Amino acid sequence: MSDNNSDFGAFVSGFLIGGLVGAAVSLLFAPQSGEETRTLIYDKGIELKDQAGGVIDDTRARAEELAKEAKYLAEDLQKRGKSVAEGQKKKSTKEVEPEKKAATPKKKDDTAKK
Repeated sequence: MSDNNSDFGAFVSGFLIGGLVGAAVSLLFAPQSGEETRTLIYDKGIELKDQAGGVIDDTRARAEELAKEAKYLAEDLQKRGKSVAEGQKKKSTKEVEPEKKAATPKKKDDTAKK
């Protein structure tokens, strides 16, 4: 599951970086004046900033969902662990109790000696 998330993150990062590099190269080789090129760069920068914000929001929402799911699974696992531990404790108590009784020396009747 974590491999898919890291693959997705790598894809998004590569996509954004590739888009930035492609945009910069295309603007540098464009047959336009400097003023037009600067305006284009500025506009593309704003557009990329908006796109990155959307990706960040989506990623944050997905991370929150995964955190909630992980918390739920951890709580479930904790409950199961407690249940198993209690079951083992009861089982060991049942098995040890007869041994305790057998190992405990019986008290002699003090009134019989007098």
